[in-house]
Amino acid sequence: MAFPLNLTSVLTGVTPSQLRSWRDKGLLVPEVKPKRPPLYSLRDLIALRSIARLRNEISLQKISAAFENLDVLDMAEHPSAYRFGTDGTTIFVEAPDDQGVYDILKCPGQKDMFTFEQLAEAFENFRGDKVVDLRRPAEHIEVDFGRMGGWPTIASTRIPYDTIAQVIDGEEITVDNISDYYPAVTAEAAADAVAFDAKVRSVA
Repeated sequence: MAFPLNLTSVLTGVTPSQLRSWRDKGLLVPEVKPKRPPLYSLRDLIALRSIARLRNEISLQKISAAFENLDVLDMAEHPSAYRFGTDGTTIFVEAPDDQGVYDILKCPGQKDMFTFEQLAEAFENFRGDKVVDLRRPAEHIEVDFGRMGGWPTIASTRIPYDTIAQVIDGEEITVDNISDYYPAVTAEAAADAVAFDAKVRSVA
């Protein structure tokens, strides 16, 4: 599944200008399509949330240096394959297959590794903006990695949120009668879909 720039921004808390800057600097290049228009993978989203969490406590310059050091340690997998952590001074990475934890900026400190649960849950980024819960970006919308390639859907269905948002015209089809067309979609879920779609579309 490919995620466009605006949806990627909403699901990661990283602004479009930051996404473009990080791509141009090589920090994270969209895996599906680098540009015109950029398309991100689900793995990219996980990695971006790691970077956003790190950015709360450490400079982007250090994050960039740390990611460059992954190659030195022969960690050539996609960044989403690794668990990162920080003590506010340095950055740690946990190698897969229990190969150990490495300080990738060569500084001492107390290790605080991000679990996947922490990466997925809502948090505030370094600007103080709330980043949505990746698994539940709205009350009636969920991201299931095993469903629709991780594309946000109406909770407990395979119906994409944007499908519902697009069919609601406010005249013939409304949030109140959406269940006549999509029996599994409640009025509350439809309202969430419309609001979430508006939030995504509002991203420049």
